[in-house]
Amino acid sequence: MLDFFRAILESFKPFRDDFYWETTDEPHASRRKQILAKYPQIKKLMGHDPRVAVQLVIMVGIQISMTYMVKNMSWLEIAILSYVVGGTLNHSLSLGLHEVSHNLAFGSHRPMANRMIGFIGNLPLGVPASITFRKYHLDHHKYQGDAQIDVDLPTKIEGILFSSLPGKFLFILLQPLFYTLRPILVLPKTITFLEIVNWIIQITFDGLIYYFFGFKSLCYLWLGTLLGLGLHPIAGHFIAEHYVFVKGYETYSYYGPLNLITFNVGYHNEHHDFPNIPGYRLPEVKKMAPEFYDNLPCHHSWIKVLYDFITCTEMGPYARIKRPTKYSREFAQSADRQTMVDNKTD
Repeated sequence: MLDFFRAILESFKPFRDDFYWETTDEPHASRRKQILAKYPQIKKLMGHDPRVAVQLVIMVGIQISMTYMVKNMSWLEIAILSYVVGGTLNHSLSLGLHEVSHNLAFGSHRPMANRMIGFIGNLPLGVPASITFRKYHLDHHKYQGDAQIDVDLPTKIEGILFSSLPGKFLFILLQPLFYTLRPILVLPKTITFLEIVNWIIQITFDGLIYYFFGFKSLCYLWLGTLLGLGLHPIAGHFIAEHYVFVKGYETYSYYGPLNLITFNVGYHNEHHDFPNIPGYRLPEVKKMAPEFYDNLPCHHSWIKVLYDFITCTEMGPYARIKRPTKYSREFAQSADRQTMVDNKTD
């Protein structure tokens, strides 16, 4: 019995106490140059894919239909459907917004068309996210691992609080809160006009759902976002993409069936190498340049990723590669710098 309680106490001890610090550049820019030098035909895959918009509209339609169907259901039924159906669709929609953030629905020559489909795809999530996500996500590509600019990286406080076994479980459960709050707390930026538009459209939509279908229908959408981006199989991609499962590697692809409903977000090495290639075409990148990807460590199950993250002593919020920042805080928050990132990363 004493050993049992000792084991429980041990589980609350953090397993790591710092990040992996690197001074080398992120690997994607150099690999991109090598691949294009050997396979210039990959440039033909660059551009946009209208299927992104089609898939977004279909999923939005399904979710709106679901709000009508659940309006008179019990809270237990709503909770189950919010996880199984709403969580799956809302997380998939958020990954569609990821595609849109790179202008992959209509191309960089039609930025407002991409912003508009982003507003539409955002609707079932219940909270405005499309514009703010884009504002920070492009930084993650251009400044991957930068301790100040890349807000995809957990903070020191997250590492201290959530590095134990139960802490890591909570860390996964609360991912939607971290992804919402971390950017605005760590690197606050000026609110843009399009963010205000995003808020107005979203609040209006939520109000209409409440007016026509009731509070339960609105809760179905909110719960779908909260549960779908938390302890959910698809949410394994949050951990799978950049947490250091194999020392020396900071980006990992996932090659499994859930890519079919997530815009191939699992092809993450390929995506970071070529962020201007739509997710639908990323498998072709791997086929064209297999020697650059076949020997990289990868994942085949997001559920296993979540399990390994919680149970493996080497894993936790600290299991990320960070680089000392080369930039001032003023530069990191600069609107001019953000415009530069927008233009170069699309």
